Amino acid sequence: MKSADGKGAGRMSDRVFAVLWLSVCAVIAFQMFKLKVPFAYEPVGPKAFPLLMAILMALCCLMLLIRPDHQVHWPERPMLMKGAWLVASLLAYAALFSLLGFPVATAAMSLVVARLFGGSWMSSSITAVLIGVLGYLVFDRLLEVSLPLGLLSLDA
Repeated sequence: MKSADGKGAGRMSDRVFAVLWLSVCAVIAFQMFKLKVPFAYEPVGPKAFPLLMAILMALCCLMLLIRPDHQVHWPERPMLMKGAWLVASLLAYAALFSLLGFPVATAAMSLVVARLFGGSWMSSSITAVLIGVLGYLVFDRLLEVSLPLGLLSLDA
């Protein structure tokens, strides 16, 4: 399909993606400015990293809007479905993080992602459990970052 400038439909798909992702960046930045921190953190605080990532992603989106690639093609349906499952698993991870706790939520999300990328049930399950447990131990014990245990909490 050719566009009016003869360059093809690839430019339009780049621009559609850039506009959609730019709106995601705006929501992230807005949420970070609304975030109220109840106590003082280190000099940069918890807002800095998400805000920096939103700014960098927005700059990349602006580059796509200004100069889209000439040879962009939308992926086939199976790849789009994998992408949709990946986004859904990340949203579920964020929604269930506090309820299930870091180890269980991380293991569940890791299992879904590993299966999406073609891992067997056995290797995906073992890897997912290791990521959940070892990730928790690294953050909680080594880095001293408090993470919720959720279902594994002994405070029931």
